[in-house]
Amino acid sequence: MNIKTLAMMSLLLLSQNAMAEIVVGFAQVGSESGWRTNFSNDMREEAKRRGITLKFADSQQQQANQIRAVRTFIAMRVDAIVIAPVVETGWTPILRQAQRSDIPVIILDRNIRADEDLYLTRIASDFVEEGVKAAQWLVENEQDECRVVELQGTVGSTAAIDRGTGFNSVINKHDNITIVRSQTAEFTRNRGKEVMESFLRAEDPNSICALWAHNDEMALGAIQAIKESGLAPGEDIKVISVDGIPDYFLAMANGLANVTVELDPHLGAPTYDVIQRYLKGDTDIPKLIRTTGDVYTQATAAEEYQKRSQ
Repeated sequence: MNIKTLAMMSLLLLSQNAMAEIVVGFAQVGSESGWRTNFSNDMREEAKRRGITLKFADSQQQQANQIRAVRTFIAMRVDAIVIAPVVETGWTPILRQAQRSDIPVIILDRNIRADEDLYLTRIASDFVEEGVKAAQWLVENEQDECRVVELQGTVGSTAAIDRGTGFNSVINKHDNITIVRSQTAEFTRNRGKEVMESFLRAEDPNSICALWAHNDEMALGAIQAIKESGLAPGEDIKVISVDGIPDYFLAMANGLANVTVELDPHLGAPTYDVIQRYLKGDTDIPKLIRTTGDVYTQATAAEEYQKRSQ
């Protein structure tokens, strides 16, 4: 074989490698909320736009399912693994397996408690800041005594832990605001309605000033429970939440909810940016990449609903 033929074969091999499709495994929490569905859809659409093959696993809010999915991705020798963890703990063994196989892992949305050397980066909103912003709105809009009921997210999840921490860090400085009932509703609309019904039975409904929900889905369920109790959500009981899904903007536009702190579901672009950079040899990637969200109220809710429901 002459030198010219070898050179041509080398160029062909380089060309094939350059065009090789990237395969990414994604272990998603589940589909418990409209925000989560939007997040999953964004990951799929952005992967398709970039010509990336996405192996998607809906873990149905079970960490054991996620770990099984990651183990499968490792066996498939995917180019990268993305995890949106159900809970923070219990990840070290499977992350070590991925590391031994030289597969980078990106943590999305929620956090994990593990050695940072075991994953490439985490891309997420500042959940503590979301709780702070929600509480600041309440402080600014309620000077009288305010008894608050709280719908927490999934126990052990970063969003539930940090949003609660942020909210409490603000209201603890204001003696007029007190959380009188707090219970998980698992980030779902049905559970939000059920738990709010129990709050309304346990407390004098007229004594509740505000509902603080860790996400919009739970808040929307609670709004239904408030309406069925004969009270006016958004007026008799203020409704404060996080996410910014279209249904919640519609509720605000109709005066049934008061405020939400947006959690951006468009995590596909920053995720695939990082993966592509890393696979090209870029190792200068920060351990935490923050996404940001704004505070929205009834004032712009109708306009925002039109934008987000198209």
